[in-house]
Amino acid sequence: MRKYYAVSLSLISLILLVLAFLVISCHETNQPDGKIGVVVSIAPQADFVEAVGGEKVIVTVMVPPGADPHTYEPTPSQMVGVSKANMYAKVGSGIEFELAWMDKISQQNKKMLVVDCSKSIQMMEMEEHHADEHDDKQHQGEDPHIWLSPQNAKLMVGDICSGLIKVDHQNESYYTRNRDEYLAKLDALDKDIREGLSGVINRRFIVFHPAWGYFARGYGLEQISIEIGGKEPSAKDIADLIQKAKELGIKIIFAEPQFNPRSAEIIAKEIGGRVVFIDPLAEDYIGNMRLVLDELVKAME
Repeated sequence: MRKYYAVSLSLISLILLVLAFLVISCHETNQPDGKIGVVVSIAPQADFVEAVGGEKVIVTVMVPPGADPHTYEPTPSQMVGVSKANMYAKVGSGIEFELAWMDKISQQNKKMLVVDCSKSIQMMEMEEHHADEHDDKQHQGEDPHIWLSPQNAKLMVGDICSGLIKVDHQNESYYTRNRDEYLAKLDALDKDIREGLSGVINRRFIVFHPAWGYFARGYGLEQISIEIGGKEPSAKDIADLIQKAKELGIKIIFAEPQFNPRSAEIIAKEIGGRVVFIDPLAEDYIGNMRLVLDELVKAME
């Protein structure tokens, strides 16, 4: 009887050891200092993850600064990094990088939690406002640039926080506290943008790539895009834009560093204005949005 009892205790001890190993394995990060490895598609998401995850995360951005998420292809070393990650926060709104690569990325690490940052967001149509004689709008499917609205950013941050809690439940209070602090900063940003734009009368602006639809909708503005259906404008399109800019008294043409500014420069020259770069993919989200606000206010005075 004693021998049977001893064997039973040994078996129970072995089972407990195995369970403990499995629990530890579930939380294993394969990252330096035991940090949670998180991969994101674009740089603004990295800012969101770092704001919530703080010192407990290490973040990898798939589309590097200056690259175009519509055409970028990941490097082999980036795919190796994906294989070691705990979580992937995808934009989820239909950016072309994810449409082309998300299936392959998911296959690279089937244990990795994939968080869809668009699941709580009401998508809008990609409206391209053209400057022809009828000021037509063409619909090009859903607009993927969801992060450029601070209100949308708040929802994305909430989804990221929920994902971090799933992969690292023991630090839930840490993540929720950081989330709430960052959401307060986004509320302050939203308030400042509304106040900054409150006195603007001419609420139209010309931009090369129509990335600012959610921002424009949220603050009662209208973007007029140079790029049409993802293509460079024709000579007639440029002539129409020059005429429209003169009619509206627009002197600033906005361009993004991810795209060739040649068309924007041509229009600016013809209207006696200048090109100003605003970056939809800057990592310092709040700082960048304040810079965008300053440039818009100056341009639409």
